[in-house]
This record gives sequence, C-alpha cells and structure tokens, in this order.
Amino acid sequence: MNQSPNEAVVIGSGSIGLAIARHIGAGRTVLLADHSEQAAAAAAERLRGEGYDVTTRITDVSDRDAVESLADAAAELGPVTQVVHTAGVSPTQASIERILHVDLVGTALVLDAFARVIAPGGAGVVIASMAGHRESPYAPETEHALATTETSQLLELPFLQPDSVGSTVHAYALSKRANSLRVQTAAAAWGKRGGRVNALSPGVIITPLAQDELSGPRREWFEQVRKVSAAGRFGTPDEVAAAAAFLLGRQAGFITGADLLMDGGVTAALRTGELTVT
Repeated sequence: MNQSPNEAVVIGSGSIGLAIARHIGAGRTVLLADHSEQAAAAAAERLRGEGYDVTTRITDVSDRDAVESLADAAAELGPVTQVVHTAGVSPTQASIERILHVDLVGTALVLDAFARVIAPGGAGVVIASMAGHRESPYAPETEHALATTETSQLLELPFLQPDSVGSTVHAYALSKRANSLRVQTAAAAWGKRGGRVNALSPGVIITPLAQDELSGPRREWFEQVRKVSAAGRFGTPDEVAAAAAFLLGRQAGFITGADLLMDGGVTAALRTGELTVT
C-alpha cells in the first residue's frame, strides 16, 4: 500500500485537539480518534473543509484493546511521526472512577501503545493540566508508584481507591500528576525507537469542558484564579496548540520527558499564597 510520508495522530476531537490538528496537520494525514463517533465525524468534516487530510477512528482510551488497536491502525497508515493525546474528562463531568479510568489509566495506555509504533525522529505530547502541579509533589512513595506501576495494576494502588481519593477534584489532580510522571518514565521507552514524548500542562483554557467548570460549583474559585494570576486572563486553545507544535517540532529535539506548565501564573500564585486550593 502507498504510505503517507507523515502521519499525525490526534486523540480527542475537542477544541484543543482541533487547534493542535490545525497547527500540525498541513501536509500530513491526520488520524483523529475520539470515543464519540458523532464528535469525531463533525470534527473531521470541519478539518476537511479547511483542506486537511483526515481519517477517524472511534476509541475509548480507557480500553486497552481499543488503544492498542488504534496504535496498530496508525502504523498501518504510515510512519507515526506525531502523537497528541488530549482526551479526558473533568471533575464536574465525571465520577472519581471515570476520571481515574480515562485521565489516569487512559493516558498510561496511550503512552504504552504508541511507544511500540512511534517512528524514529517522531514525537508525542500529552495534554495534562496545571491541576497536576496544584497538590504536588506527593510523598515520594506515591510519586514512584504513579510513575512506575505497571499500567494494568495502577487502579489497584491503595491511594487510588475511590474512598481514599475522596473527591473528583482530587482524582483529577492525582491523574494529571500521574500524566506528567508517566511521560517522564515513558520517555525512555519512546527513546529506544528514536522518539520523544513530553507533557503540556495548561491552566484554564476556554473550551466547552472549561465552561462546565466555570459555571459549576467552583466558579468563584476560578474567578479568583483569573484575578490573581500574572496573566490576568484565561488561555485559548490556539495558545496550547502553539506550545504543542513547538514540543513536537525540531526545535524541541533535545526535550523529552518534560512537562511544560502554561497556566498564566496560577501555580506561582499558589506557591506564594496569593491563591489557595479548594
């Protein structure tokens, strides 16, 4: 079969996934994966209407077989040169269990699967969150477990039992900290194939998912976040896409296993005590 010289896999067809696809997709085949067939089809239609070459695949990232199948399908299309993982759920949208399955385990599964197929010179980006910096670092033994526990055994860890986690907000923070730590350790496996992988931890980015949070029970805290942050505003999907494109590109060729925090100064406000965690 004729293989595409460049292929980008974008997991998650929300605002950030679409923005990144637009930044990196020109001249490439974009494999767009999402758990929702309707969302994937709508996003692909928009991108095709703007001149991008897009194919879709329905994938539940919390399902190991589905993620492994996605990686295999990507490799069959051609050399996998860029992988972007944006799929996730928020504390307002989901239960503790669902957050841990999608945001924590789902990311670990993606990192494992694409470590097998990333092309030499290829790169990946995982969209984590500033939430991963909010409560961290955790105790050394917790951090070590999040970073190194075999993916199939992650949800067996005592501190990841729903009763121990306690709230969806804490589940989200734990999951996003795990994303950063798993990227750091996955960089070794990706490097064996000549690939790189990094995390990107945005702050509040105005997307439909963020709008759910901003109008939810923590809306007053988010308004305080906006007021005390150095930037004095929330971010945009295009800003995340620009940062992701940098991490995926040649200029970042010496960067792997890193986590780029882009939160407009929110974490700085937390560290200085101008903002408190709720």
